[in-house]
Amino acid sequence: MYLKLVLTFVISLVLVLILMPKYIDYLKKISFNQTVSEYSLKEYKEKAKTPTMGGVLFIIIPVIVTILVDYRVIFDLNTMIVLLSFIGYGLIGFIDDYIIVIKKDNEGLRPKQKFAMQLILAIAFYALYMNKASLDITIPIVDVVIPMSGLYAILVFVMFTGASNAVNLTDGMDGLAAGCSFLAYLAFFILALVKQEGYLATFIIGLLGALVGYLKFNVSPAKIFMGDTGSLALGGALAAIAMVLKEEILLIIIGGVFVWETLCVMIQIGSVKLRGKRVFRYTPIHYSFVLSGLSEKRVVRSFWILSLICALAGLLIGLL
Repeated sequence: MYLKLVLTFVISLVLVLILMPKYIDYLKKISFNQTVSEYSLKEYKEKAKTPTMGGVLFIIIPVIVTILVDYRVIFDLNTMIVLLSFIGYGLIGFIDDYIIVIKKDNEGLRPKQKFAMQLILAIAFYALYMNKASLDITIPIVDVVIPMSGLYAILVFVMFTGASNAVNLTDGMDGLAAGCSFLAYLAFFILALVKQEGYLATFIIGLLGALVGYLKFNVSPAKIFMGDTGSLALGGALAAIAMVLKEEILLIIIGGVFVWETLCVMIQIGSVKLRGKRVFRYTPIHYSFVLSGLSEKRVVRSFWILSLICALAGLLIGLL
């Protein structure tokens, strides 16, 4: 079991390290570069020259490696739901990235189109899951069980849509989203082992290896960005893992940084629309710290530390 986990991690890591430089060169050759929003900070305009869609590799590689290491994973419903959500949300992001790069703007998919795709996927995962597991949720520590019944479908949609978009909002600095995602997935990996979800743990450890390899090329100065392809996939799979492990509440705690980023954006938009005033200097909130005088590297390290605290807190609560 543990040998299989180590093997999956190492193979995914090595493949990303070997293939990523070639992939970056290819993206540069076809000018498939990041398109930076007009609302981005001035110092981030130069990042428009950096290739995007790095998420393609850390989606494809761990999925293939997981199946090759143990083909029986395709018969495990929990793991297949996670794999399909990972690929499905990654595909939505890929379409979005492709449109953005081709049109050379940041509009991509229209909100209604993206919403419809996310809704279809959430409904599909709910349909697969509803006949296998309980539709109740449990409040950690106090062990209070709340029967959700049909409302669980709404919860699933909120989880998948919220998590995927939250990681997307956090993906604004070199190594930020990937580092925070790594720590969140690490916590869920341990929970999967404790719950004896071996196939799921195998996929997660493969993804962790791929993320380590990706981070080598994504930390400052980034040579490639994950794009919506990677961020939507990472968020969607996080939600799926929380769902199949029946740790829906822990998703909020373990993914605390992503929740914080999202809430700040929501508060900012609401305040501007209702009061005509900003609450924060800039959102997503990580940019506010740069405007306060902190370097990008320091902000990213601070967010990693905060993400580690959230992951440890969620893990501790989950193990009680």
